[in-house]
Parts: sequence; structure tokens; C-alpha cells
Amino acid sequence: MTGAELLVEERGRVLVLTMNRPEAKNAMSLAMAQQIADGLQLLDDRADLSVAVITGSGGTFCAGMDLKGFARGERPVVEGRGFAGLVKQPPTKPLIAAVEGYALAGGFEIVLSCDLVVASSAAKFGLPEVKRGLTAAAGGLLRLQHRIPYHLAMELVLTGRMWPATEAAESHLVNRLAEPGSALEVALELADEVAANAPLALAASKQVLVQSADWSLAEQFDRQERFVDPVRQSADAKEGALAFVEKRTPRWSGS
Repeated sequence: MTGAELLVEERGRVLVLTMNRPEAKNAMSLAMAQQIADGLQLLDDRADLSVAVITGSGGTFCAGMDLKGFARGERPVVEGRGFAGLVKQPPTKPLIAAVEGYALAGGFEIVLSCDLVVASSAAKFGLPEVKRGLTAAAGGLLRLQHRIPYHLAMELVLTGRMWPATEAAESHLVNRLAEPGSALEVALELADEVAANAPLALAASKQVLVQSADWSLAEQFDRQERFVDPVRQSADAKEGALAFVEKRTPRWSGS
């Protein structure tokens, strides 16, 4: 499936979303945001898809909001999903960022919305909004301090400086560094590793990790039950146990 500004490819249980405005360094337009929202809805709706990878064409991840469009009064925001059709409501299923080149401003906020990050060793991140009289309001101010140490997050936000992927890896924001030009390849290897596991268990595990941050100690185990009990009762749970006994690869149905 190909949209004007987003390429969508299925690779087994992995959905690959490629931002495709290389002439604009994949700056986010309203059309691309809407197509990303549609792609993520496809991921969540399809039982035969377990994980998605989002990347950019032309050697750049995403340079942020399309400022030319912003100057015309366009905001690349999708109702319910937020900027880029993603940052306010990420998918239920795991999402991996594969970063080459620059992930700046909204581009970095897309990365912060992902669950796993693979980056070229030559990639650079940054939230330069303060340099433009703006704020990183698409999740940067909300998420960064929870991904890396507080004072480092504050420095990056207040200076707007570029942050090399090698430094980001040292702070554990990046899961895997790749040789320049091979971030997508390494991300797909990671995606296949994830997708080999039970899809219901993957989605439920992600949701407990994401949503339990503000659960009180007294309610944590009770509140996680609504996520984990359906997994425990699923056909895939029975299949996982049977495959272990029979010493074979599980055949997941997503049910």
C-alpha cells in the first residue's frame, strides 16, 4: 500500500512505515500525519501484524513539522492521535523507530513515542523549538525526562542543541546502534525478534509497562489483570505451552 507521502509495506508480522518526503527531509505535513494514523490503525486492527517499524526515506528520519505548512496555517495534527498521527495516542502494539540522519523537533518527538529505537551511529537528535520561539509540545517536554536523566533532558530542551546518537545510546535512549545506512536493516532484525513472540502477550505487556507508571502500589496487581487475564485465557497461551512440550516453534493465531 502506497500513499503520496507514506510508504507502507508488510513483511510477515511486521509493518514498515516509511515517511516519504525526502525533498523536505520528511518534514511532517498534515497529509503524512493522516497516513501515519491510518497505518497505525491498520497495525492495531490486524491480528496478523505484531509490530511496526517507522523510518524515513532519503537518509533522514524526520526534520519535524513542515514550517512552510505551519506558516500557511496547517498543523499536522490528527484528531485523537495528535502530531504526526502518533504522539498523543501511539499504537497498542509495539513500535520501533529506525533513525538515519536527523530526528529533530517533531521528528525526535516521534522517536520518543516509540517503544524501541534503532539509530545510525551518525544520526542526530534534537529539540530546537526554543530557537524558533516554540516549545516541544508534541511530547518532547512530557516524555524526554522519563527516558533519560532529568538534568540531561533539561539541558537538551533549554539549549536546543544537537544530540549525537552515540551519546543517546550511552543514556540508553537508543536500543541498538547501526552502521550508517543500515538502521532499517537492524530495526527489522529487532522487529523479527519481537514478532516471533505471541502478539496478544506483546500488546498486553506494552500496555502494562506504559500505563502502570501512575498506578499506586496497592492497586497495581489488580489493575494489570484486565490486560493480562485475557492473555492467560487465550488460545495463544495454550499454543505456547503445547509448542514447548512438543519442542516446536509456536504457531500464533493472535487469539
